[in-house]
Amino acid sequence: MNRYNFKEVEEYWQIFWHKNNTFQTKIDKTKKKFYCLEMFPYPSGKIHMGHVRNYTIGDVLARFKSLQGYNVLHPMGWDSFGMPAENAARQNNLDPKTWTESNISTMKSQLKRLGLSIDWEREISTCTPEYYKHQQEFFLDLYDKGLVYRKEQYVNWDPVDQTVLANEQVIDGKGWRSGAIVERRKLNQWFFNITKFSDKLLNNLDELDEWPNKVKVMQKNWIGKSFGCEVKFKIENSKEIKEIKCFTTRPDTLFGMSFVAVSVDHPISKFYVNDKKFKEFKKKCSATGTTEESIASAEKIGFKTELYATNPLDQTLKVPVFFANFVLMDYGLGAVFGCPAHDQRDLDFAKNYNLKVLPVVTPKLADKDFKIDNQAYTGPGYIFNSSFLNDLKCPDESITKTIEHLEKNNLGKRKINFRLKDWGISRQRYWGCPIPIIYDENNLPKKVPKNLLPVELPKIDKLGSIGNPLDEETSWNTIIINGKKYKRETDTLDTFVDSSWYFLRFCSPKKNEHGFDYDEINYWMPVDQYIGGVEHAILHLLYSRFFMQAINYKNEKFKITEPFKGLFTQGMVCHETYKDENNNWISPDQIEVINGKKVLRDAPTKILKVGPSESMSKSKKNTIDPEKIINNYGADAVRLFILSDSPPEKDVQWSDEGIISSYKFIQKLWSLNKKLNEEIQKNHLEDSSNKIEKFTNLFIKKVTQNLNNFSYNIIIANMHEMYSYLLNEINNKYTKQTLIKNFKKILITIMPVIPHFANECFKTIDQENIFEWPSYNEDLLVENIVKIVVQINGKKRGLLKSKVDISENDLLKKIKEENNLSKYLEAKTIKKKIFIPNKLINIII
Repeated sequence: MNRYNFKEVEEYWQIFWHKNNTFQTKIDKTKKKFYCLEMFPYPSGKIHMGHVRNYTIGDVLARFKSLQGYNVLHPMGWDSFGMPAENAARQNNLDPKTWTESNISTMKSQLKRLGLSIDWEREISTCTPEYYKHQQEFFLDLYDKGLVYRKEQYVNWDPVDQTVLANEQVIDGKGWRSGAIVERRKLNQWFFNITKFSDKLLNNLDELDEWPNKVKVMQKNWIGKSFGCEVKFKIENSKEIKEIKCFTTRPDTLFGMSFVAVSVDHPISKFYVNDKKFKEFKKKCSATGTTEESIASAEKIGFKTELYATNPLDQTLKVPVFFANFVLMDYGLGAVFGCPAHDQRDLDFAKNYNLKVLPVVTPKLADKDFKIDNQAYTGPGYIFNSSFLNDLKCPDESITKTIEHLEKNNLGKRKINFRLKDWGISRQRYWGCPIPIIYDENNLPKKVPKNLLPVELPKIDKLGSIGNPLDEETSWNTIIINGKKYKRETDTLDTFVDSSWYFLRFCSPKKNEHGFDYDEINYWMPVDQYIGGVEHAILHLLYSRFFMQAINYKNEKFKITEPFKGLFTQGMVCHETYKDENNNWISPDQIEVINGKKVLRDAPTKILKVGPSESMSKSKKNTIDPEKIINNYGADAVRLFILSDSPPEKDVQWSDEGIISSYKFIQKLWSLNKKLNEEIQKNHLEDSSNKIEKFTNLFIKKVTQNLNNFSYNIIIANMHEMYSYLLNEINNKYTKQTLIKNFKKILITIMPVIPHFANECFKTIDQENIFEWPSYNEDLLVENIVKIVVQINGKKRGLLKSKVDISENDLLKKIKEENNLSKYLEAKTIKKKIFIPNKLINIII
């Protein structure tokens, strides 16, 4: 080929790898293993550039480790349950299974065109009974261990669609699809007892040395371990209610207390069930929503009771007790004391109800007249207005002193609390894993016998517009076992459950008896390098970590406690955004450039507004179709560009100029390959120097280090440097053996980045196709000649080339032999010499 034909080359090698099962993997205990895994995709229809970047980063690493001699597991699957399929099925009058399987077929063919080193024999899809059968087994195992339970819980309820909404589906207090005002409704829900492992999930983060610190901090904050005190408040004006307990991390602010607030679901609420005004208030609270964000942004409202709480630090201080919309029953004890001067939420509430605002922390010890206006003071300082706590440093001394006093007087006790809540796993959806539970005539839950697993979803040709379709499937949701009639659980599992153990399934995807094979997971696990977006830094990673703890619990055979040894979070792929005169988003495909202005292709007189570069999204229409780019420029050019401009952990800016430049660079490399083959044919008898060997060694060292450090963008710079150097250096007569030996090493070194091109070039000089990552000779990297700075009286007078480790006396002789340096020493007496070997000599005269 005169010109590099990427279509022919890439098709050839993809067929070759497929026919030869190049990337199939099995246990080989003679080799070190390396499990490389990218977060598997949701089959939404077509791959996007975010997928391209994620899987290219992983593929570079997998190929590198394979060339280094590791036994590499690099699988792919589909996170294929979820609401988008159900919504698409409703919109298009088809069943979710058909829609999902069609998308998987499309995306699989697109991913294959990238030339990924995937073991497709291990492909899994979470919506298949072969997968979720084992998930149902895990559910029942965890149920037996006491790690699964059912309780009533508030959910976001869409009264129009008659369904539960996830927090992210509530937009400005309304259902994302119906636009109806969302209500809080109590429903029976299934939960995983993740809080049982709060301490382990927190402490194990310290052992994850190969995780980004920012992700560990996010997880620590989500788990939210807090040290504080459980405080008892005596209650007046009630025969039934003697005390209310609150958990607080700031007991040292008790003297600033002006109210106690409890959740509308607090145990004392049973005494108000017949109170008409309380009922109305509770209904108002139901409109707030269940998310922390919605509660934080809502107006702080309360229902004042006739109760008064006594301040445990001063029995003469009494404060009113309210039910409040911002107190949740599932955090702490469902009750808080309000200190308005030092908590903004409490201050907002106090102002609404004309409650006292007494500051008890002052920034400066001398400022005893410190006042609060519209902003609560939450910083450090010194306690005042607080009797025996006055002048203590806050919070360092004051919290400990207060807890000691409360414990000594039986008014409270030291306590640890966690922000982490148990994982609600019930979803009122059709397209999800059925929960393997049945209910008897008394509505008591029972396990589905394991011999009846999987509980498969019924086929529904057309989904109804509202509610959970499984509720209407009477022939499915009624079952007779041993002559007894049961009703099936119609909730399905949260799709986060599907992705919390899939990495185990990849180890033995064909095993029917169990979700994994112990020999396989003992060999492959943990995942050595996990790669994905930082948006999954909390929930997905936390749930996966919990799943390992849960399977490990009361199971001596299962030794894994952490699923991911290393974690890498890649940045987004970004593109400019465009709008027309009516503020409608415009796709890059609709644009052309005329006289430097971006205009609509169909209306060239209309100049478009160019907005900021943002993460590619369908809603803003700033996406690029990878399939079109691969068709026009080739997979290797796409891989080259997606790695070139930014470090993998940073966002990368898409540009048409960038992909064209990458395409042209591959054409240049092909021209270099042709030129090098011509030089090989000349068969020179001897080498003019060892420069090409030295350069190759340095190139291998740089690329190896950059691969190990995830500095993939620098590797592309190394490749440009290599091209420029070889283009000139191969003109300086080298033997056939020297050229082939060094070029083979260079091709193997760039193989992880542009595998089709490198394999094709390798084929022209070696038919064996046996690859091994090249080592480099450190001796060749040591420079024999150095440049030494020569100073006279501290002023630089020149640079002198000399052999490495030249002595001071020999260097002085060379200086006296150099006319442009010796002139400074003529008729002068040398008083002193300052000599730094291989770097500098300063001669004082």
